[in-house]
Amino acid sequence: MSDGIGVMSKTTVRDVDMEPQSSPPGGSDTSPRTEGGSRAFAWLLVITGAAGVLAAWVITLDKFKLLEAKVKGETFVPGCSLNPVVSCGSVMESDQASVFGFPNPMLGLVTYGIVVCVGMSLLARARYPRWYWLTFNAGTLFGVGFCAWLMFQSLYRINALCLWCCLAWVATIVMFWYVTSFNIRKGFLPAPSWLKSFFGEFTWVLPVLHIGVIGMLILTRWWDFWTS
Repeated sequence: MSDGIGVMSKTTVRDVDMEPQSSPPGGSDTSPRTEGGSRAFAWLLVITGAAGVLAAWVITLDKFKLLEAKVKGETFVPGCSLNPVVSCGSVMESDQASVFGFPNPMLGLVTYGIVVCVGMSLLARARYPRWYWLTFNAGTLFGVGFCAWLMFQSLYRINALCLWCCLAWVATIVMFWYVTSFNIRKGFLPAPSWLKSFFGEFTWVLPVLHIGVIGMLILTRWWDFWTS
């Protein structure tokens, strides 16, 4: 009986263990390689995902209030509509705010929520195979591309900014570059050794430059307004 309990205990530990198993002596491990992230990387995903969820949630609530006010024949001004340039209401009422037939922030509630879940699972020391990390990277690539399109529309077509949208943009940019860095450093994305070394030491440079360029575009787009 004691032997049976011992076997059950060992099996249970092995089943729930999320650390990589070593190859058996004299043999080779043919299971797919899995990778987990550091605690810092996990917290970065949790924080950026939570920031995106917060932004999407506030915008969604304001969108509902805006629609409700229209039905009642009233006027609703979102709290983040501060002036002619920083005007969340103008952005919410634009056609670009519902690209897929429903308010864009509803998509954000789902996608940013997934990012939070991935970060939390990494904190629990979960490990994922290459296909998972590449799929996750593709999702962040779509996100940063969609944000780039929204930035262009906001600056040069709608002619207004939404502060909550800006928060979502920053969160998406940061998570994209760090997920890409992770995949390059782990060898999931092919890259020369110098690029791996760069991402290993200076990943922070790329999101800072990316956000800095957007900041400069915003500054120059409404330069007369900011300096008046």
